[in-house]
Amino acid sequence: MNIEDLQEYCLKKPLTTQELPFDEVTLVFKVAGKMFALTSLEGDFAINLKCDPENAVLLREQYDSIKPAFHMNKTHWITVFIDGTISTNKILEWINNSYDLVVAKIPKKTRIELGLEKGTK
Repeated sequence: MNIEDLQEYCLKKPLTTQELPFDEVTLVFKVAGKMFALTSLEGDFAINLKCDPENAVLLREQYDSIKPAFHMNKTHWITVFIDGTISTNKILEWINNSYDLVVAKIPKKTRIELGLEKGTK
């Protein structure tokens, strides 16, 4: 996986945008204005992803290339270093999970209005 793969994958998700809100090198992916993935355009390729707190601990124990997220709430965010030790499919799964966690925090009415969830009749 490279930065172009990450951009392509994230931008295919509904209501996803990319921007550089912090500086000219920190690329942020948002769904409905809420961050779900961040990466730096400089240095080692790594992705910050939102993660369930219990799963974050397990992933950090299981993989040497997963660390508490730099400049983020370390309980809810992980940094995944893309160094070839973790399969692309696993990384895509974690991106999906991050996206889903962020979407789940959007109020249900708003999710329905935005088309992220079907309403009940």
